[in-house]
Amino acid sequence: MFTGIIEGLGTITAIHPSGQGSRIAITSDFDLTGTRIGDSISVNGACLTAVILHGRRFSVDASPETLMRSVLGRIKLGERVNLERALRLSDRLDGHLVSGHVDGIGTLSKREPLANAIVITFSVAQSLARYMIEKGSVAVDGTSLTINRCDSTTFEVSIIPHTAGLTTIGLKKVGDAVNIEVDMIGKYVERFVTNRGSGDRRAGESGGGIDMALLAKSGFI
Repeated sequence: MFTGIIEGLGTITAIHPSGQGSRIAITSDFDLTGTRIGDSISVNGACLTAVILHGRRFSVDASPETLMRSVLGRIKLGERVNLERALRLSDRLDGHLVSGHVDGIGTLSKREPLANAIVITFSVAQSLARYMIEKGSVAVDGTSLTINRCDSTTFEVSIIPHTAGLTTIGLKKVGDAVNIEVDMIGKYVERFVTNRGSGDRRAGESGGGIDMALLAKSGFI
């Protein structure tokens, strides 16, 4: 589990194909003291496991699913990436709950200055946009951001100078692809309310799912 508060940047220093997956080596800009082999590290928002660790350089294995679902499938040598080590129970939760399980890829479609901020618009599939709400949270390349506005295919965020300077979002240009992780709470609520996946119930078990009628009857709406 992560917070979406990026610790610092890293640089892709090696990419080795491994079957349909890849082993990726990354050199961190910051000290990794306390990190151990087997620890989870978010790389551009994708939760990966450190399998080799030497000083500030570590290696991770990216599965075919990770390469297909995220921008790591098109990563290049020398590219800069956002890094965050896993949340500890004693840490402050400054961003929002981020699982590191990328839901899909978005595209930066507009970038314009506004006072001391940069307003950035991303285009996403409707299957991702449905989980976004104004003033809700989203993780872009692992960075926790607040949604200003959204519709069925786009969302807008404001980037302050601090965020632009400490994350890769300050380097992104129109047309660049980014990892998107929507707020996990919305996905769980939708599943319970719509009773999706009800076909997994045991034979003969009654429906009894949560629906709008039950919520109204119970006084929630």
